[in-house]
Amino acid sequence: MDSNPYGLAAMWTQGDWVIKAVAMALLAMSIASWTVIVTRSLRLIGIKKSAAAVDQFWHTHSFAEGLQVLATTDGGNPFHHLALEAQAAVNHHSNNRDDLHGQMNLADWLSEALRGAMDDAVERLQSGLSILASVGSTAPFVGLFGTVWGIYHALVGIGVSGQASIDKVAGPVGEALIMTAFGLAVAIPAVLGYNALTRGNKSIVGRLNRFSRQLHAYFLTGSPLKNDL
Repeated sequence: MDSNPYGLAAMWTQGDWVIKAVAMALLAMSIASWTVIVTRSLRLIGIKKSAAAVDQFWHTHSFAEGLQVLATTDGGNPFHHLALEAQAAVNHHSNNRDDLHGQMNLADWLSEALRGAMDDAVERLQSGLSILASVGSTAPFVGLFGTVWGIYHALVGIGVSGQASIDKVAGPVGEALIMTAFGLAVAIPAVLGYNALTRGNKSIVGRLNRFSRQLHAYFLTGSPLKNDL
């Protein structure tokens, strides 16, 4: 492999600092995107398993028992967090009726608390997706920049030497085009990962909205919405 004049090792040794900087930037973008894909996918799988406990939550005999069903060791269950926020909002409203928010009825106060908890959950679910979006949209152009720069220097070298034979052109131009392939290799997983995680998050947000409606009905009427069960 080391004797191959058209290989990756030759591209690295013959390339200038711009080509090496582009290659390192693409490597860093790839590491960042794969880190987000793996960590967010594992978290999404865990949340989907936690979502399965929501049905069991409504079959417990007390709210405290239901919270134990939803509780996780890492505290990363958004359904558990939503239930805690709803309970805290109701308790705070009843214990602080002399405050300004005490003039609000419980339904409005609880709705605002649940909406805020939902916003926090959605923000946590979407964290990291901006990295994938940025990598997916910019990596091809970063690779293309490396290609253009490499071809430019290849043509300059050909002009200086005065030789334009195929063996003189194939190596430098082929090595430059590798940068385009690197850019696509970095961008495609980022785009696919972004789309997959967005679909998974959309499913979780839908279940969180449903659970939020159930909690709202439970604290106001003593039972969740039957059509949501």
